[in-house]
Amino acid sequence: MRRPHFIAAHARNARGLLGRVIAFIMARETWRQNLRVIDALGIEQNDRILDVGCGHGRSLAELATRAARGRVVGADPSELMVEIAARRNRAHVRADRVAVVLASAESLPFPDDSFDKVLCVHMLYFWRDLERCLSETARVLKPGGRLGLLFRTKADLAAVASFPPEIYRFPALAEVAAALEQADLDLTAASDCTNEPVLLLAKKLRA
Repeated sequence: MRRPHFIAAHARNARGLLGRVIAFIMARETWRQNLRVIDALGIEQNDRILDVGCGHGRSLAELATRAARGRVVGADPSELMVEIAARRNRAHVRADRVAVVLASAESLPFPDDSFDKVLCVHMLYFWRDLERCLSETARVLKPGGRLGLLFRTKADLAAVASFPPEIYRFPALAEVAAALEQADLDLTAASDCTNEPVLLLAKKLRA
């Protein structure tokens, strides 16, 4: 059954009371997949980490725990999600261990070479310019920095049938791999691509 348009729209950019409900649900539904990416990235104590599309912000606390001498930043295009994520992580925010900013993947408000690790979980569907978003991600990664991407591809027919196409665009795996290469991100690992969602790991090749 296809999800209603208004619910999908809130998944892309949450707002209001319904957005809060969706954030509550997503914090539980996506947690296992967030941990999957965090584990794969191999977080180190001093890492500076960016979560693109951090949403409800549950992952930010986990990242701050693992990068105990580093810093974690969450970026999200939804004002409501930024509010929820900042409140969820208020102790870390007060300690300047975590920051949450309002920003889209197409224009990240950070200097070049800012982060050791970047993760992005279930957000590619909303990017209208995949190459630009991945180029921005590469720009803020340090040379040798690692990116973890988790998403469902167009090969997942059940997912494609479940979400309105005017909001969710499921890319082909080859399309994402080509966009990574165009952004000078070297694809270093991929999960079993017959098992959706797919997890890709990439490394920034140069400054």
